Amino acid sequence: MSDTLDLAIDLISRESVTPEDAGCQETMMNRLAACGFANENLRFDDVDNFWSRRGTEAPVFCFAGHTDVVPTGPLDRWESNPFKPEIRDGMLYGRGAADMKGSLAAMITATERFVANHPDHKGSIAYLITSDEEGPSINGTVKVVETLEARNEKMDWCLVGEPSSTKQVGDVVKNGRRGSHNARLVVKGKQGHVAYPHLAQNPVHLVTPFLNDLVAVEWDQGNDHFPPTTFQISNISAGTGATNVIPGTCEILFNWRYSTETNHHKLERTVKELLDKHGLDYEIDWTLSGMPFLTAEGELVDAAKVAIKEIAGYDTELSTSGGTSDGRFIAPTGAQVLELGPLNATIHQLNECVSVEDLDTLSAVYERMLEELLLN
Repeated sequence: MSDTLDLAIDLISRESVTPEDAGCQETMMNRLAACGFANENLRFDDVDNFWSRRGTEAPVFCFAGHTDVVPTGPLDRWESNPFKPEIRDGMLYGRGAADMKGSLAAMITATERFVANHPDHKGSIAYLITSDEEGPSINGTVKVVETLEARNEKMDWCLVGEPSSTKQVGDVVKNGRRGSHNARLVVKGKQGHVAYPHLAQNPVHLVTPFLNDLVAVEWDQGNDHFPPTTFQISNISAGTGATNVIPGTCEILFNWRYSTETNHHKLERTVKELLDKHGLDYEIDWTLSGMPFLTAEGELVDAAKVAIKEIAGYDTELSTSGGTSDGRFIAPTGAQVLELGPLNATIHQLNECVSVEDLDTLSAVYERMLEELLLN
């Protein structure tokens, strides 16, 4: 059993359902301290975070990730206890195996080998770890970044261990993410009896033509780096639960995943123009989850390409698809940001799993990236 597998099993065994950490960070910090890292606990409200660094000089290579996991769902539908990891047919099963405790284990063992072999490497190696990535992401990475920025402590390169791969480990690297923008719209009508519609105003009926127009909008056509902006209605609610009452309000939640061809101001402007076109009485609140970011080229992309080709034997694909990640908080500091981790086929699902062999491959890729960036 490899050191990476041992550590992955240890971390998965800890019930760190967001925002709990359950001792994962202490385990990681102990391993890093033994390699000469200076650890700094950064707890904000109910969230544990840490910043750890070996070296004081630039350039700074940072591993970023999270120890929290999503809830398990119904335990009786798991084939094994999600917090008692099991290996079956070469796969390690447990909550967080792929997202992202396997990556955390691979980071640590890669760092241990690299520091043992190259104790006098140039620059610095750092870790930015949170237990608030799967939750609201209010007291996690964003707060750590604010702390670092306040003291002008910069990262040059940041590798986030999110599960980026699709069919083979390292076949896809996320070199950017679309922005995410949310709205909560309340359309106002007048409650009444369904038998007397002339005495009421049904907000569901009123809002339907607006929604037809909204879903028909072509927001943009994307570009070389990003797919077209997408829009989805995620929730609609209205009514009292009774069949004979016309509702007084209708609440609608919707989200965009948007490319760099637009911005959240343009999205809001389009919505307001359509609302006014249809003469609706409404209230609307906006929540920007993150702006798009892109690391199109540079040393970090080059290092990932070289490492994956040498270790795994194939070329990687750069992609900006998928959801958001904590990279959105790090990229605005000026750092080059990439996401590289195991296969994402089972993340957040029942019977989440990761290939045992892939964990060792991933650790070797991480180590090779350190060599490319901090030895050359």
